[in-house]
Amino acid sequence: MKDKFSIAIHGGAGTISRKNLTPENQKMYFDAMSDAVNAGIDILKNGGSSLDAVERAVISLEDVPCFNAGKGSVFTNNGIHEMDAAIMSGDTLEAGAVAGVKKVRNPVSLARAVMEKSNHVFLSADGAEEFARSLGLRFEEDEYFYSEIRHNQWKEIEGTDAIRLDHSEPNKFGTVGAVAMDMNGNLAAATSTGGITNKKFGRIGDSPIIGAGTYANNRTCAISCTGHGEFFIRAVVAYDISCLMEYKGLSLQQAAELVVNDKLFKFGGDGGLIAVDSKGNISMPYNSEGMYRAYSNEKGVIRCAIFSEELNI
Repeated sequence: MKDKFSIAIHGGAGTISRKNLTPENQKMYFDAMSDAVNAGIDILKNGGSSLDAVERAVISLEDVPCFNAGKGSVFTNNGIHEMDAAIMSGDTLEAGAVAGVKKVRNPVSLARAVMEKSNHVFLSADGAEEFARSLGLRFEEDEYFYSEIRHNQWKEIEGTDAIRLDHSEPNKFGTVGAVAMDMNGNLAAATSTGGITNKKFGRIGDSPIIGAGTYANNRTCAISCTGHGEFFIRAVVAYDISCLMEYKGLSLQQAAELVVNDKLFKFGGDGGLIAVDSKGNISMPYNSEGMYRAYSNEKGVIRCAIFSEELNI
């Protein structure tokens, strides 16, 4: 296992139209994903932890406006941004999560702070923000999170009861996440999202819920999900894959494919996930039209894809 490591990231899954994806846009997304993978690889190749790698990769994705997390988060029905995130260590099974936080520049870092600097796993809204301020975490003004594309998406359905998955139409891309295995064989997973456009009542999806959208266990795998969160919660997707591996002896690929393309698909769950097992094997199944995804390992080659192109995993 020594000197072996791997990392995978995603930027959302859904109905992504090939005809509306220009070469310029594709390059922008591939560049952003490559930057995120490189951020994680720089840590892993120097013997750093998988936990540091997934946090750093997700920060990279939160800091660009082209994905629905951090800077690129969608608007709620009140015209604000409410963000969710989670992180988990496969070595200790420690986890941290936040939901409904506003103006926090990097929600994934707040999730990690919950894990490491509190006695809790999950904090929400005002309390999570108070905790962030007590630690001196970085906040930004509303203007930082504003993008014309996201604002136009919201204005199209403002004042209605409609909601819109950020990845369901052209230029509406999604939740971000990262999974990694480091040189010590430790696994970690992290996920971050702005939720769904025009959401009401403090809606929370699967991303910050340990076992649904995010999970890591050195005995099995690390998982980060993206898609229609309500279905991923009901199916307890991330933990289900781990259980199939631990208790039924399925491989990572077998377990991930079974959950995403059979169990989840059969009752209407749309989306996908990225996963890595304790040997560094990677799986990235999805049942939607496309999923923004990329991976690399100790060989140093970064591979990115959106549609069904073979990534030679």
